[in-house]
Amino acid sequence: MYLPPAFRDEELPSLHQTMRDARLANFVTSTAEGLMASPLPLFLAADEGPYGTLYGHLARANSQWKLRPAGDAVALFMGPDAYISPAWYPSKAEHHRVVPTWNYVAVHAYGAVEFFDDADRLLDVVSRLTNLHETGSKTPWSVSDAPKEFIAAQLRGIVGLRMPITRIDGKRKMSQNRSVEDRAGVVAGLNASERPSDRIVAGLIAE
Repeated sequence: MYLPPAFRDEELPSLHQTMRDARLANFVTSTAEGLMASPLPLFLAADEGPYGTLYGHLARANSQWKLRPAGDAVALFMGPDAYISPAWYPSKAEHHRVVPTWNYVAVHAYGAVEFFDDADRLLDVVSRLTNLHETGSKTPWSVSDAPKEFIAAQLRGIVGLRMPITRIDGKRKMSQNRSVEDRAGVVAGLNASERPSDRIVAGLIAE
């Protein structure tokens, strides 16, 4: 990922929060048959290793896990993003030397991936993922709510993954390279949008 200094996010707590907030990642490996990617919910064990460790699972029928990765895998996490119109910049009226851009938050986490099909480890992964995403529900569902034999059969249909993070890149592009006046114009433009995601970006710029 291209990381100009103004947009680089190097704070591990911030990077981890972006990963948690994203909820769904794109998990990418390079194989002898080319690049392969799967959208996956992953959870972060922040205290495992210097940058944390990612866990998740793929369908057993997904050939990505069967093909040995050539080097590290990468998990791509996207945060809030928004189109930025040059019409929102007050500087446009002064010199017209402005162009559109895109504001966004992204984290790329790299590491060697391990695939596994041990039933106890798989049960732990799916239980932790379920508990993570059921948190806040008025009637949270638990893996233990289903019959044990049914869950055992479901586990036979998936393969787990574990990826200790050895390198992590973060980018938080929020108009830091614009003047205070232009940033205020962008915030106003995004806040006027009907898209909730645009208004989220406006709040990040205002921070």
